[in-house]
Amino acid sequence: MFSDIDTIIFDLDGTLLDTLTDLTNSVNYAMQAYQFPTYSRDQVRQMVGNGVRVLMERAIPKGNSFDQFEDCLKTFKEHYELHKKDNTSPFPGILEFLKEADAAGFKLAVVSNKFDLAVKELCRDFFSPYIATAIGESAQTAPKPAPDTVFKAMEELHSIPERCVYAGDSDVDISTAKNAGIPCISVSWGFRSREFLEMHGASVIASTVDDMKKIIFPHI
Repeated sequence: MFSDIDTIIFDLDGTLLDTLTDLTNSVNYAMQAYQFPTYSRDQVRQMVGNGVRVLMERAIPKGNSFDQFEDCLKTFKEHYELHKKDNTSPFPGILEFLKEADAAGFKLAVVSNKFDLAVKELCRDFFSPYIATAIGESAQTAPKPAPDTVFKAMEELHSIPERCVYAGDSDVDISTAKNAGIPCISVSWGFRSREFLEMHGASVIASTVDDMKKIIFPHI
């Protein structure tokens, strides 16, 4: 399945970066600003995956019917922009994996439902020079599970679907890869459990970064 792969397209949150504490802190900052209940890390873990708008729709008790929804979303975004690297770091082994993959000639990209500016900044700060292209949520491109960001990454990397693999930690990522017509490696070290991934159709699951390495480039 992966013998002719030359391009790896990654999800960001829960796959390359552990962002959960900073996301939780920013959600709770916005909740407190509007006198709503706050959440634990595990509760926020279940809300992430579909972008920040959906995250806040799930966090705010009335969802997007809340009269000040846009203001609350803005409060979250502004806080997160200032604090997105307070506790965030790559998962163990990720930097070594990217360095090896880059040295072996693989083209590497990130596509995420996080807003585009944050995606580009986080990839630049944590993964330069290994990630060649980073694409986040914007008005110009439909979010995952639509395949648009994946196709845009392929275009920027001059890659073809037959030589790409997608790696992500959620059901959204499984659907995204399917919609793009490329194989998916689901990772169980992120925001969803192995059981959850299997329930949502994962066919290849990596429990560790070493597992992913053996799947994608066992000859290295």
